[in-house]
Amino acid sequence: MTLKKKQFSDDEIPLFDNAVLYKRGEFWQMRMWLPNEHKYARFSLKTRSKSTAIDKAESHYYELKVMEKQGKSYFSITTKMGVEMFLEYKKKEIGTHIVVGRYKTISTHLNHWLNFIGKDVKLKELERTDCEDYGYKRTKTKKNIKISQTTVENEQSTINAMIAWLYKHKETNIDGFDFKKLKRIDKGLDENRRATFTDDEVRDISNELDKYIDEAEKQIDESGNLIKAITGYYLMISLLSGLRRGEQLQLRWKDITEFEHNVGGKDGVDFNLVRITVRAETSKVLKTRRFVIKDLDYFDRLFKLQYKRFADEYEGEDKKAKFANSLIFRLNGESCITPRSIGYHFDKIIELAEIKHTENRDLVPYSFRHYFITKRVNSNLPPAAVAEMCGTSITQIEKTYYHTTEAKMISNALSDYEYKDGMLIPK
Repeated sequence: MTLKKKQFSDDEIPLFDNAVLYKRGEFWQMRMWLPNEHKYARFSLKTRSKSTAIDKAESHYYELKVMEKQGKSYFSITTKMGVEMFLEYKKKEIGTHIVVGRYKTISTHLNHWLNFIGKDVKLKELERTDCEDYGYKRTKTKKNIKISQTTVENEQSTINAMIAWLYKHKETNIDGFDFKKLKRIDKGLDENRRATFTDDEVRDISNELDKYIDEAEKQIDESGNLIKAITGYYLMISLLSGLRRGEQLQLRWKDITEFEHNVGGKDGVDFNLVRITVRAETSKVLKTRRFVIKDLDYFDRLFKLQYKRFADEYEGEDKKAKFANSLIFRLNGESCITPRSIGYHFDKIIELAEIKHTENRDLVPYSFRHYFITKRVNSNLPPAAVAEMCGTSITQIEKTYYHTTEAKMISNALSDYEYKDGMLIPK
């Protein structure tokens, strides 16, 4: 839209071919027609001086012209709208590139970023340096909740992935933030290792879980005891299997197979084992995996509890076959126990086992997975075997879990000896 002289009143000043200066009250304003966006860009020049207003207006004019030639638009959506767009895109990837749990994690990361940057900030006003203090601000939470450096690094990675995606869709003028480099973590320090348990603590936890489940099952019809029992089974199976929460909660009875395995032939030892199948659609890495653990009867006991409650929903001789498609940790309908319930009963068990939280030791239900992996790593299982069993990468196993325990150090020191007839004999 080309502006002509006759279109202006006496108190308006044309600027080049498609902009105009005008007064609102005592201050000069500017408007410029943007043909590609079919809208006016409007600015308050914040000055009473005509000459200063013209200088500022020319600066805005050239800036907008440069953006126009670069194919960038002036009008911008907000950060909140940008997050919503990105999450809508990621939602379409559920089942093909990510799982529901990963989507929820991405959503949580971006909500933390919105709290930091502001929900009404225009995306196109963002600069690469706007998140330099993100790591510092995230670790200084109002509720004094400790945030690990690894968590902050993961959040920063998610944020920049979103910004890069928005840049490709011409919603931002930057393709990422220049986050301030965080201090390198010394993985060898005890306080920087992932929170886990000692063997003695696990023994105490197992004993308390056994009592916890038994107490709940004795009076299963009393309020709160059903969820207490099922969550108790969840925690025990988590400890025995090292499953991620999302994988475990989506297990169905058809994913579990009990069998016997003989070691040593006729005079050998028979082991009761359980084969667990983590389906691709429920796995964090979208890849089916199967692994075997020792059967300590918890799956069988939970099956009997659940079958008694839900078997009447199925008819015919193939009741058990039909029941096999139901969720293992089911409560009602298709709903199962919640993360909140898991956290609540985990804290109860930790308290009963008299395990203390410390400043540098953040114990959470996921700590059972850490223990499971650490135990196998320190039993000298090859990293590849541990990675396959746990559905993670060899790199992750080596980087995160291959820290040395006292028992491992002793084992390494005595690697040239073997234990025979109660004595250590050089090999």
